[in-house]
Amino acid sequence: MAGIPWFEYDEGDLDLAQRAFVDVLAERAGSWRTDPLDTVVLPPASTSSGRLIVYLDIGDPQRGRGVLTVGAHVDGAVVRGGRLHNQDLTILRNAGEFAFEAAGGPVELANRAAEWFESVLARPLVRCEWHHAGRTYAVRYEYADTGRGLSEGFETSLAPDALRRRLAADGVVRGRGLINRAGLGRPDVIAHVRGVRPDRLSRDSS
Repeated sequence: MAGIPWFEYDEGDLDLAQRAFVDVLAERAGSWRTDPLDTVVLPPASTSSGRLIVYLDIGDPQRGRGVLTVGAHVDGAVVRGGRLHNQDLTILRNAGEFAFEAAGGPVELANRAAEWFESVLARPLVRCEWHHAGRTYAVRYEYADTGRGLSEGFETSLAPDALRRRLAADGVVRGRGLINRAGLGRPDVIAHVRGVRPDRLSRDSS
């Protein structure tokens, strides 16, 4: 998006080292297939931890839906990253596959952080949909290489009656918007959202 910078900030909010870090990160982000508005800088004065936080919202542009937030906390010469809580932006403890940590100077840290963001963006994210009567009643975002779910939704009122009764009897619908993928059977649609395409994964592994 022309004219809007990646990882935008006000100079007075960051010190020299922090500005150097963000500037290098923003330069790298210029080649990412993301909207600059999805990249965010929170200066230390705006965070509960007193640390600089940079993060990226990854979403599904076709559906206008957020999928996950990944980001890094910068504390002096150390940067730690992972999947972030979508409200308080703390690093989730159970986000092992997203974990990232590095130490060094601002430029080195920024390049390491950029490489990490790029590795997350490159992962094969897909949207699985289940349909009934021409409408989508369940959706799940997952990584095609591991099957790890990232976000999901289930509209009980749109699901087939027989399925609703079976899921309720089996106890696999655990609350609003939560689904058990195995209980739904094969998706009607598997749409590529970003990263390596699933068909490329199949060729590379053969």
